[in-house]
Amino acid sequence: MKVSRLVKALGLQGFEDVEVTDIVYDSRKALPGCAFVCLRGASADGHQYAAKACAAGAKVVVAEEPVEAPGAQVLLVPDTKKALALMSAAFFGNPAEGDIQVIGITGTKGKTSTAYMIQAILQAAGHKTGIIGTVGVLIGHKLTQIENTTPQSYEVQRYLREMADAGCEYCVMEASSIGLRDFRVYGFPFKAGVFTNFSEDHIGGVEHKDMQEYLESKALLFPMCETAVGNFDDEAVMGVLEKAPCPVKTFGFGTGADYQGSGCAHLNRPGFLGVTFQVSGALRFAAQVGLPGRFNASNALAAIACCHQLGIPQAAMEEGLGQVRVKGRVEPVEVPGPFTLLLDYAHNAVAMENLLITLREYNPARLICLFGAGGNRSRVRRYEMGEVSGRLADLSVITEDNSRDEDVMDIIADIKTGMAKTSGKYIEIPNRRAAIKWCLENAGEGDIVVLAGKGHEDYQEIKGKKYPFDERVVVKELLEELEQESANCVSAP
Repeated sequence: MKVSRLVKALGLQGFEDVEVTDIVYDSRKALPGCAFVCLRGASADGHQYAAKACAAGAKVVVAEEPVEAPGAQVLLVPDTKKALALMSAAFFGNPAEGDIQVIGITGTKGKTSTAYMIQAILQAAGHKTGIIGTVGVLIGHKLTQIENTTPQSYEVQRYLREMADAGCEYCVMEASSIGLRDFRVYGFPFKAGVFTNFSEDHIGGVEHKDMQEYLESKALLFPMCETAVGNFDDEAVMGVLEKAPCPVKTFGFGTGADYQGSGCAHLNRPGFLGVTFQVSGALRFAAQVGLPGRFNASNALAAIACCHQLGIPQAAMEEGLGQVRVKGRVEPVEVPGPFTLLLDYAHNAVAMENLLITLREYNPARLICLFGAGGNRSRVRRYEMGEVSGRLADLSVITEDNSRDEDVMDIIADIKTGMAKTSGKYIEIPNRRAAIKWCLENAGEGDIVVLAGKGHEDYQEIKGKKYPFDERVVVKELLEELEQESANCVSAP
């Protein structure tokens, strides 16, 4: 692509219009003919690596200040993060400006569940839809893991192009406060924006200096949106949406919202936990959601409001919400017994407490929590997880997680230190596969068994190596083993 096309949106003049093969912002990935964009980060400044990128073949360097760039032309811009976003959109043919419609979701909690609910509704209406977010990038049945909830702008545009080329009409994207602040989604239109809620998180260090900056970062989404919906139950809603130039609708379980929820109740049967509630106001129907917890009623109401603004029919909302599943987030796994088996990513005390409190609301015969803790991480986290599970689960099955460079028995000992502060019952089975098998063999009628900590992950990290470990696959294999063992017992003389 010619430089003139690549930097058209930047308003630059007086440059040599050479051909550019790619855009990179990591000098280690520079290749002959590429454009290198110097980004300032928390731990490194790309301006210091311009010469290295040029040595690898970069022909264009985009920077905020003069840099050493032998053999390349330097284009100076006020903000390289904005420049990277605009250049990346141009490089991939501006997919959001006609090839695919993007829905952005921001908020402290609920972004992932809301994204999957919106996707389920859109697909029920016949619209192929991709997702970019915490669980990864989902295109069709292909899930690609990513490091950040909202990836760098170059990756955002690349994934949008892949989705559009794969036939996706929509992309639902989790727009994190960091992603918004750092202009990773800058310079392209969002068909709709959703605000879920706001509470203290991501304060300090390389994240946000205070709550005001955190709030202002979230608000950056809505000037880019054609329409917006916000949580009327959250006191921060006006602070987030007040500068939105687009039409704004509200949802909530209090009074005064455009989309009103009421009468929330639990749905509970073996293999299925969910919620149901009444929708009134702009729509009227009884919603049933295939994810547990009253907070998911609020997320579902957000999805309903968003999709109604997009013109999606009610029948698709009902179908999509009933079928929605989020990989690794209270994800049900089919088992033959009269109990419910769930997978969840909860891998710290706060997430585990929220998970177990939610599951207790379903009045299980027993709540069994299988979990471990990560190696090379704070020991305090292990104490806290042990204490939470001991307090809230009827039985804890302590096992391994990503033990990394530590001995799993040392990690388990730390978990038991926290467990000792409670009267909770526990067993320890260091091998996670064996621990899951024990749960399958010993779960009884009405029990809820949650395998916590891995969620969407499909590996175990031990001594610097990642081993395949997808709990969906493991459960299937173990069920087959148990069935074979049962058959051998029956056939034995």
